[in-house]
Amino acid sequence: MLKQVQHDTVRTDWTRDEIAALFDLPFTELLFLAATVHRANHPPDQIQLCTLLSIKTGGCPEDCGYCSQSVKADSGVQATKLMEVQQVLQRAAQAKDAGSQRFCMGAAWRNPKDRDMPAIVEIVKGVRAMGLETCMTLGMLTSRQADMLAEAGLDYYNHNIDTGPEYYERVITTRRYEDRLDTLANVRAAGINVCSGGIVGMGETREDRVGFIHTLATLPQHPESVPVNALVPVKGTVLGDMLADTPLAKIDDIEFVRTVAVARITMPLSMVRLSAGRESMSEATQALCFLAGANSIFTGDKLLTAPNAGDDSDAALFAKLGLTALQGEEPIRACRVAEAAE
Repeated sequence: MLKQVQHDTVRTDWTRDEIAALFDLPFTELLFLAATVHRANHPPDQIQLCTLLSIKTGGCPEDCGYCSQSVKADSGVQATKLMEVQQVLQRAAQAKDAGSQRFCMGAAWRNPKDRDMPAIVEIVKGVRAMGLETCMTLGMLTSRQADMLAEAGLDYYNHNIDTGPEYYERVITTRRYEDRLDTLANVRAAGINVCSGGIVGMGETREDRVGFIHTLATLPQHPESVPVNALVPVKGTVLGDMLADTPLAKIDDIEFVRTVAVARITMPLSMVRLSAGRESMSEATQALCFLAGANSIFTGDKLLTAPNAGDDSDAALFAKLGLTALQGEEPIRACRVAEAAE
């Protein structure tokens, strides 16, 4: 039985049954509830703009079934070395000029080597000096590496759980679900904000999506950012080839919006980011996602190696919907700053 949802209450004791009950609500009722929770905690007409750059592409030894950067994939992605610091800073400056608030950087590693850390630290410091928020996704982190990033001033670390625990081994075999949770714990212990979400449309069931949301919503602290991706099936990847030309190749739009709405309700203060797969969504589907509580997007025409909607398209959509770029601090961080000051 679903308890009354309090619009201003952050809970970490959600049960799977409660989350499943949210998914099962009539669609219009679910959207109304999610929009009410969203309006109680966030500016309803503001969307956070983020930019994502691949600072080291391809050659990853992991076998993630969705990823074109895996050495197991026959996707045509060529492995590159870590970008030079100055190159990254130039791209960050361009992102800031385009209106981005956060600059996210990803490296296709299982985990960073200690020899890579000095350059990573220099990049973090340089991007922060521009007044941009910084986010890194580098794979698994040791507690020492997390501490180094925290000392450099890293604002966010992204490490997605990808899916629910029961479905995980059907997607990835080279890393355990617990490994991902351990990295999130190391990041949190270092005092870095957590960005963690996953991918829907990988052939999973609704029960798996319930498990995905449940894992995040019952962490000791909710992730400050929760990216929700729709699978972009890439030819040459395990999932891309397996789902090609099948009804599972694209998740139903309504079910995707339901997932966004349930994420918003269960994690009311988190930024819920509408991420990969957006370039293939209609304007109406994106609008429903924003109504359901998504309040962050990636800008630009590329996400690591996947296509993205593009700045001009986003500007036109924002104008049509009356949306503007987020100004100021995200609510969950502002609350913690206020609590620390008391």
